[in-house]
Amino acid sequence: MKKYIINSLFTLLVLGIATSCGSKVDSIEIQGDHEENESRVELSQAQFDVTGIELGKLEFREIGSELMVNGVIDVPPQNNISITMPYGGFVKNTTLLPGDEVKKGQLLVTIENPEFIQFQQDYLESLANSSYLKSEYERQEKLYSEQVASGKTFEESKSNFLANEARIRTSKAKLTMIGFDPEKVESGEIKSVVNIYSPVAGAVLDVYTNIGKYVNPQDVIMDLTNSDDLHVELSVYENDIPKIKKDQRIKFNLANTNDEWREAHVFLVGKGVRKDRSVTVHGHFDSKNTDLLPGMYVTAKIETASEEVLVAPDDAVVRFGEKHFIFSYLGQRDENGEPAYDYEMIEVEMGNKEDGFTQVTLLDSSLVYQDIKLVTKGAFTLLSKAKNSEEEGGHH
Repeated sequence: MKKYIINSLFTLLVLGIATSCGSKVDSIEIQGDHEENESRVELSQAQFDVTGIELGKLEFREIGSELMVNGVIDVPPQNNISITMPYGGFVKNTTLLPGDEVKKGQLLVTIENPEFIQFQQDYLESLANSSYLKSEYERQEKLYSEQVASGKTFEESKSNFLANEARIRTSKAKLTMIGFDPEKVESGEIKSVVNIYSPVAGAVLDVYTNIGKYVNPQDVIMDLTNSDDLHVELSVYENDIPKIKKDQRIKFNLANTNDEWREAHVFLVGKGVRKDRSVTVHGHFDSKNTDLLPGMYVTAKIETASEEVLVAPDDAVVRFGEKHFIFSYLGQRDENGEPAYDYEMIEVEMGNKEDGFTQVTLLDSSLVYQDIKLVTKGAFTLLSKAKNSEEEGGHH
């Protein structure tokens, strides 16, 4: 403030001398002097050259109100498959480990059970009896119609034939369920082992067995997942659910990381409230994310509404203490024969952020946003200089 006082005294002295001499003073220009203001920052030419300051402007853009939530990467229930064996048996062979990729139709595991041979024998015996029982049924039917055979004999032949046909159908279904081809069994191909193949393309989540182990019909041998239809499953508390609508925009990234935000959209809102008073919201990805895995935790922002507001680029807004500021370029002037560049620090209130822009509100209602020559790059440098100068006790 010393310089300002000296210059002011000098100005008053000049005015006093001019007045006492009866001279008229139209204007006085004092090189290097300017109005002192605590919110202003001054850069010399050398400082200006190294800061790389760039200018832009405040503008109105559509910015959405966002709801911060947490969730996980998940797949639909139909994409998670548990491999089981309906009749049990001993594991004869498997080479898969959790994480292995599998193709649709790929061999997963081989199961052996001596009872499988008996199932095939029963089927073949029923087929062998079919022709005889059918002929006998037709013969008894004819005799009965001619009143030569008794009704009891006719009914017995009919019952035997129909019972055998039922055994053929059930045996065939049983073999198909286990994994045998009935046509190959009919051609004489009898086996005690059955191969289990992957019903989908995907990956192995977990394996619960090993070679030589007996698996019961209710045991899960391994779990598979098809990651082609990954989605994000979010937990939204019940009081926020009225804000959530289908097709709203979702931005998410992996929890505790600085990865760039990925995008999805709401496609399903749950209809039930869980014990923790939250509701499940499902989001479909807007693009394929091959690096994501089911079960990964995510942090997400759901855009619940949008409105046109005044915004500045994120880099233009700086924080000091509990307040936020932007800088406006005031212009270039001459100070002691050297160029000087003046900037004004303007306090703002921050709002929502989206796509590299931050909503700002000018706290000084007298300011016109169109008149602000906004510092879009180098604002943090100006803030540092302003606060360093303040600590040194000099003007900015």
